[in-house]
Amino acid sequence: MSAGDIVLFWKPVVEIAILWFLIYHVLLFFEGTRAVQVLRGIIIILIAFFLFQSLRFEILDWIVTKLFAVSVMAVLIIFHPEIRQGLARLGQRHLFGTALREEEVDIMLREIGKAVENLSRAKIGALVAIERHDPLTAYLETGVLVDARISSEIIENIFTPASLLHDGGLIIQHGRISAAGCLFQLTNNQELSRLFGTRHRAALGLSEETDAVIIVVSEERQDISLVYRGRLHKDLSQEELISRVKEIMMRPNDNA
Repeated sequence: MSAGDIVLFWKPVVEIAILWFLIYHVLLFFEGTRAVQVLRGIIIILIAFFLFQSLRFEILDWIVTKLFAVSVMAVLIIFHPEIRQGLARLGQRHLFGTALREEEVDIMLREIGKAVENLSRAKIGALVAIERHDPLTAYLETGVLVDARISSEIIENIFTPASLLHDGGLIIQHGRISAAGCLFQLTNNQELSRLFGTRHRAALGLSEETDAVIIVVSEERQDISLVYRGRLHKDLSQEELISRVKEIMMRPNDNA
């Protein structure tokens, strides 16, 4: 086999691999948003387009071509917030790999721990959800996009009663504050004590649906709780909170 034949053989293989890689990561990037279903539909239309062209089905080819053009325009108009957010993240290094390094986790938890400790002492409630493997992107739509670096000052300002974003939850993705004022589904657990308010019920509800790590500060009891996988660990010190959250964050994907 000549060098030219080898190139001709491997070229389509490489092209298919690159195309698969790009499609997979685009779907992964939009997973959990309203746009993902439409995006899958467009990919199906695109596959049908190439198939009809190859088989020379002229009428079907014409119909699918027009439908594809309309679909692209509809996506650009309807889902412009998701597209804008995606473009803003293209330059971030975590786009194709969401795992944080240990030193990044340490910095993040230090700032969060400091913030929740200060909020607890000031009798100010807080609800912070840290994304792990299950995407929280769908919940961003219920709040206000922030996209800021994590700092104790920003977290404390968000939950200050005078702030417009103090109600609802704060979402952290890829080591950054993504949104605040987000709404989470309340748990249906009837065994939960009436001593726990809406924040704890929202945290448990989110933990039943995702593998997020959720931190709750109670303004009534001034205590800090950790919620993970439907389990609530209350009355934690700042050191205990940081230690437990780090242990969870550094685990590989699990189902327990």
